[in-house]
Amino acid sequence: MTWIAAVARLRARRESGVLVTVATVRGHAPRDAGAKLVVGQNETWGSIGGGNVEAVAIDRAREMIAASEPEPELIDFALNDKVTNEHGVQCCGGTVSVLLEPLPVVRAVAIFGVGHVGLELARILARQDLDLHLIDTRSDVLTEKRLDVLADAVAQVHVHHTPLLPEEVLEELPRGTHILIMTHDHAEDAALCDAALRTTHLGSIGLIGSAAKWARFRKRLATEGGHDEATIDRIKTPIGLADITGKEPATIAVSVAADLLRTFETEKS
Repeated sequence: MTWIAAVARLRARRESGVLVTVATVRGHAPRDAGAKLVVGQNETWGSIGGGNVEAVAIDRAREMIAASEPEPELIDFALNDKVTNEHGVQCCGGTVSVLLEPLPVVRAVAIFGVGHVGLELARILARQDLDLHLIDTRSDVLTEKRLDVLADAVAQVHVHHTPLLPEEVLEELPRGTHILIMTHDHAEDAALCDAALRTTHLGSIGLIGSAAKWARFRKRLATEGGHDEATIDRIKTPIGLADITGKEPATIAVSVAADLLRTFETEKS
């Protein structure tokens, strides 16, 4: 398996890893500069030459996987018999620098409702390195032509057409997915709020709408849904930055995206 395929596999599995690259070589070494190794929690793909260099890199990579916020590291190795090594002697005679780059699990965001605001929001979030899920009951808003504006996305975009029960998608979403509810139908929004509160593996939950809409929803979630106040408070509404008051879809989308990115930063601290 190529290192690119290995990185893609880790991302698809939503597992963190480390990309190890031979950055520089001086003199003789088992592999040339550019050789790569991908390290996962339990597997490795590729090779940077074996021996002590590779074993030390794997050990350090797995320490990085276990760390909360790992940073890229450069490790230097001297390949001679005068150096004390952890995993045996490599006496090729050269020196090697190895770069270790963390491959964290990317964030996931799900937009329920890809109308005017939803599409503008998708255009913004698609510029981020994340898994972006777009869900709508209406097939006409999910056409290839309409979503062509996302063709150059940095994000990996997943489109879900759910003509009957969009809330069923919630169970399929990756752990920690941030939910943004903005469908064309208030009844659909209400059902999604209720289902999202019952889905324990999700991240933040945001709902677009007015104070009057939320007052109705809040009462319904308590009386019909049986949710307590603390659970209902998981839903953030309104979403977006309070001091951005424009009502144009693109303006709302910028505000909501900025608010979400701020949530991402809060998660780091």
